[in-house]
Amino acid sequence: AADQGDALAQTGLGLVYSEGQGVPQDYKEAARWYRLAVDQGLADAQFYLGLLYANGQGVPQDYKEAVRWLRLAAEQGNQFAQSLLGAAYDTGKGVPQDYKEAARWFRLAAEQGNVIAQYNLGHMFYKGQGVPQDYKEAARWFRPAAEQGNAKIQYFLGFMYANGKGVPKDYVQALIWYNLAAAQGHMDAPGVRDSLVSKLTPAQIAEAQKLAREWKPKK
Repeated sequence: AADQGDALAQTGLGLVYSEGQGVPQDYKEAARWYRLAVDQGLADAQFYLGLLYANGQGVPQDYKEAVRWLRLAAEQGNQFAQSLLGAAYDTGKGVPQDYKEAARWFRLAAEQGNVIAQYNLGHMFYKGQGVPQDYKEAARWFRPAAEQGNAKIQYFLGFMYANGKGVPKDYVQALIWYNLAAAQGHMDAPGVRDSLVSKLTPAQIAEAQKLAREWKPKK
């Protein structure tokens, strides 16, 4: 199908070579198939080709070229390309650093449920980069990412509850999120969690532990 010009098949074959599934891993061959698919305007192929340029896999590392392909995919609504394009503007790789533009692309991806973009957008609101500093808005974007099971964001949401930043100060909620982050191996969560315990009653600790045990990630 790829040989006959099917863009989806070409992209799929590019992924097979990129991941080494059933064939030897070969980024150059992956790039060749992605290139055929991007000629037909397929957003997924544009994203994957941009990723190869960003990582220097099968093609010379070239952030400007990466941004060129990521932008095409992002403009077609690809959430992963939008998130990476936001990161490019955030760090100034391949484009001039522009926090407002970073926030714009992070928001587009975050609204589609992209966890990385949700965290990055929340962090921009927390720090006031590209958007007005707004702890409530930061918490609003951290929450869906934390609810999907991201340990780093669970830890940060616990910190916000422990300190009353953007949310009412609530040590039970803080302990729940610290417990969840610790259970996933977050290195700082156990120590912070243990220091928080002294501020809670035994009943509150039991409640937090029960809620943490019953918690299930949202999809």
